Amino acid sequence: MAWATSREPVPYEDAVAAMERRVDAIHRGEEGELVWLLQHPPLYTAGTSAKPEDLLDAQGLPVFQTGRGGQFTYHGPGQRIAYLMLDLSRRGKDVRRFVRDIERWVIDALGGLGVDATCRTGRTGIWVPRPEKGPLAEDKIAAIGIRVRRWVSFHGVSINVDPELTHYDGIVACGIRDQGVTSLTDLGKNASMDDLDTALASAFSRHFGSRAAPDPELDLNSPSSHPENVPL
Repeated sequence: MAWATSREPVPYEDAVAAMERRVDAIHRGEEGELVWLLQHPPLYTAGTSAKPEDLLDAQGLPVFQTGRGGQFTYHGPGQRIAYLMLDLSRRGKDVRRFVRDIERWVIDALGGLGVDATCRTGRTGIWVPRPEKGPLAEDKIAAIGIRVRRWVSFHGVSINVDPELTHYDGIVACGIRDQGVTSLTDLGKNASMDDLDTALASAFSRHFGSRAAPDPELDLNSPSSHPENVPL
């Protein structure tokens, strides 16, 4: 199980192209599974269930139509993206269970940072109760959207560390109008991107049965690295 991190923001189209190549290689048995941690420049993505009316104001940011599940979401600096290219034929070929495993993984990792997060039936993503805003108020801290091709997953989860939360004003995030969006910083947690990465790595094997470890031959840390020039 390879675990790679890009230190500079990766353009969205380049990331999707890199995932497509890796997914095909995993299906052919030419490459192993990969967890890819990165950030994107500011942008919106529309999943397969996105409704045009949920794009309220693009604020000059690019909008990408994407094949992942879900609706509109925002990506940008200060948000950790974890793209999961995993072979589900080795994991029971159960997409619903896979999504539940992602939810439990992120909740576990956030718990290690002092965040009491949860998932909700009928509402995708990871949520944090905000009783100071009202007895039923909750804010989303992580969004999940995956795609599966020939039983290999790609896309994944985005977790808010310290993004520009006002960019969420341009969309109805994930189609949910009556709840808000938060981040580790907004919750008063003094946790860095590296802290979250460490928590994600520590929790990974408890939910996916494989230890995620850096691949010495997969170097995405250089600012000059470009997805099409690395062995994704």
